[in-house]
Amino acid sequence: MLSLKLPRLLSINQVPRVFHEESIIFGYRHPRSSATDCILSVFQLTNETLNIWTHFLPTWYFLWKLFALLYTLDFWNEAFAWPLIVYMLSCCIYPFASSCAHTFSTMSSRARHICFFFDYGALGFYSLGSAISYSAYIMPDKWVNSTFHQYYVSVAVLNTIVCTGLSCYSRLGLPFVHYNHDTIERLLELDRPKLSKILRVVAFAYPYLFDNIPLFYRLLLCAGESCAHNETIPVHYRHIMLAFLTAFLFATHLPERLAPGCFDYIVGHSHQLFHICAIIGTHFQMETIIKDMTLRRSWLIANSPLPTFSGTIGAVCVSITLSCCIICAFSISLYWKPNFSKKAKKE
Repeated sequence: MLSLKLPRLLSINQVPRVFHEESIIFGYRHPRSSATDCILSVFQLTNETLNIWTHFLPTWYFLWKLFALLYTLDFWNEAFAWPLIVYMLSCCIYPFASSCAHTFSTMSSRARHICFFFDYGALGFYSLGSAISYSAYIMPDKWVNSTFHQYYVSVAVLNTIVCTGLSCYSRLGLPFVHYNHDTIERLLELDRPKLSKILRVVAFAYPYLFDNIPLFYRLLLCAGESCAHNETIPVHYRHIMLAFLTAFLFATHLPERLAPGCFDYIVGHSHQLFHICAIIGTHFQMETIIKDMTLRRSWLIANSPLPTFSGTIGAVCVSITLSCCIICAFSISLYWKPNFSKKAKKE
């Protein structure tokens, strides 16, 4: 009986362009779904079902890891653990935000944009969480207390703002100027899809590449005893490999581009694989951060200043506040329609 109540699915020709996914032909939900319909669709095989579950289930795994760490670490009295807690919070938030975005993105075209604005903001927070933990535990020995190390987290905060702003811009263009004189919405994502895709890839890739400068140096260029070579190195390589595979899948839309309509539901289209690779990569990253924290603990406490409130919780608060301001500006602009009627009458 439940199957009779599930929302009806549509083809690509039955939904507006803003809902189209490249090379995905069938399995679209109604573009004016109610919140109840969106929740019911989680238990229905649509072209979004696996996108939702591949991030919703890992959220609980990362939450379990977070609570396990809170139980074993003296978080309140040990500043050395603060970066790890911040990182674990970001690991919980970004997959949950993504699963919510995919779940409720068909309530309307505006809701779709707003959902993914928050998804992008959560990814920016994850980037900052990675940078804060890398600053505390991953930095090569010879870079500890260097000028780069001192400004590393501050630049990462700026990168988070750039990531959120550029990814939101890749959907709409400039806020408050995406309506023409007929009050018809003009989206950068629809008008210039290739540029939109390039901007979004850059928005996600640039913070990742910056965050991993210490790790790239430690793995590829550093030689000698001051490079912190230890048993985490092979796992770091796995994380990096999965990160680049994730970027490749996101940018290329393979394999569905080779056979449109064949990967609409099952595991196989790029966004599903992108989610899976991202989660596995995050798992490996988490394991390396925890191991480096444990193995290098004595040396780091003796040679590096302890993490500060401003460099961890404070940086997160600043980043979240500014990112929310950007998201609000883009979201409000979706409802802002300039009144051209008086101007038209004068002309």
